[in-house]
Amino acid sequence: MTRTLGKGQNSPNETARVKPMPITAPPPGPDLVDPFGRRITYLRLSVTDRCDFRCIYCMDPDQRFASRDLTLGPAELLAVTRAFVGLGVRKVRLTGGEPLVRPDLIELLSAIHALPGLAELVLTTNGSQLAARAHAIRAAGVRRINISLDTLNPERFRLLTRNGDLDRVLAGIDAAIAAGFDRIKLNTVILGERNGDEILDLVRFALNKGINISFIEEMPLGEVAYRPTTHYSSEQIRARIASRFTLIPTTETTGGPARYYRIPDSPTRVGFISPHSHNFCADCNRVRVTSEGQLLLCLGREASLDLRAMLRNHPGDDARLRQAIREALRMKPEGHSFANGMPTVMGRQMNRIGG
Repeated sequence: MTRTLGKGQNSPNETARVKPMPITAPPPGPDLVDPFGRRITYLRLSVTDRCDFRCIYCMDPDQRFASRDLTLGPAELLAVTRAFVGLGVRKVRLTGGEPLVRPDLIELLSAIHALPGLAELVLTTNGSQLAARAHAIRAAGVRRINISLDTLNPERFRLLTRNGDLDRVLAGIDAAIAAGFDRIKLNTVILGERNGDEILDLVRFALNKGINISFIEEMPLGEVAYRPTTHYSSEQIRARIASRFTLIPTTETTGGPARYYRIPDSPTRVGFISPHSHNFCADCNRVRVTSEGQLLLCLGREASLDLRAMLRNHPGDDARLRQAIREALRMKPEGHSFANGMPTVMGRQMNRIGG
């Protein structure tokens, strides 16, 4: 299927095709292990830096996006994913920006899902376009989906997203439930006084829907980075929830950094992702690839590898690509060092990194 993303595309993306290449599984090689003995089994792949929202903790109100010729085309995204799966990655999450702004997303999901050796394909979305595409995403092989939701107040939603329609997101959540995903999780960023009064309401919403929810401390990145007036720690959030609900610690994991709790007599799990207050670097099992093809070895450090240049200078050379990824892992740092909440990488914003 030929990719159609509209006008302005240059040749690397214009002629690419979204389908598995006619090859067998990559030859076995050593798994990805960093200098600190951590095995890398999880790839977060950003498929676009574009989004139909302008969330205040993710991007500037007048955000400029990368030109399309600088972003990876579908065949390039597939080649990168195939290389990582061949090196032992078993879980791939597609992120953005907003993945659903790509008209070729379903074809890309299907192609990635077909890669030999991949155990799990998951997706993160803002939910704005999910009502129309949830069933197709499920049919393409996605079993779990994360949906961002920071407030249940329509006016506050417009303020936090700068232009979003809460009703569209709520309809997307219902569509995801109807589509029969194995698990649906809400991702919520609490920003102090902006939405801290809704913590219990958001938990009740998840309980009523029979879905999970994770609360994420604001990431200290980019020009929208750490603001002491809005920072709200996981401990504060957990204490607020525990004032009304019983939280039972669990050792369950989905392969990411969240720590989960159960609420009795409910299928809902409540998770906490705490880059500030509970550094999870010692258990890091993931790397990120941006929509522009930069392999980021740590969310809060500058070390990276330009995969786009390699893909375009040596097209089809999977062995070279895998070797470069192996060598890059030597640069993976021990931790992100978000010391005292201050950012270590001011130039990166979440929509450019991949949420």
